[in-house]
Amino acid sequence: MQTDKVSFKSKLGGKSFLRNAANRFIHLIARIAPGARSFRPFLHRLRGVKIGKNVFIGDGVYLENLFPECIEIHDQAQLSVRAIILAHNRGPGRVIICKQAYVGPNCVVIAAKNRTVTIGEGATIGASSVITTNVPPFVFIGPQQPNIVARVTVPLAATDDYWEFVRGLQPMANDESEQAEKSDTGEEGGN
Repeated sequence: MQTDKVSFKSKLGGKSFLRNAANRFIHLIARIAPGARSFRPFLHRLRGVKIGKNVFIGDGVYLENLFPECIEIHDQAQLSVRAIILAHNRGPGRVIICKQAYVGPNCVVIAAKNRTVTIGEGATIGASSVITTNVPPFVFIGPQQPNIVARVTVPLAATDDYWEFVRGLQPMANDESEQAEKSDTGEEGGN
């Protein structure tokens, strides 16, 4: 019986059930509450996130639920709408967002177990980027451009059967997808 209790508590990051529930409740309020430079940072501080002065936390920002104490956000950093900061992947890691860094909308920053991911001072992370390694100070990380991987023969919107859509995908070779991208953007070579 004792092993079940230890196992359950370890799944909660070593915290009591009540502390974990309180963290999640406060986190939920922080995601929808007003006060990007005041109330939201205050609520996340209550949860254990280390937050400096004049930090901006946008609407819907998700800051680590299980190990909020593993996130550090320095002065004047900004987290845009729906950014996701995770300080665990198979165990706790650590995320440090340095002074005046900007994490764009829908970005994901994730640290694996026993690793630290640092967003350097003044760095800017473009919308929808995924960050799993350190970002040097004063650089811009742009989102990876989508690439064409298959030709669609059965449009997903035209069928109720997902597997019919999947069976209808025709993988494209690199030169074919590059040609399709060029024709799509009007970059077709010619006269």
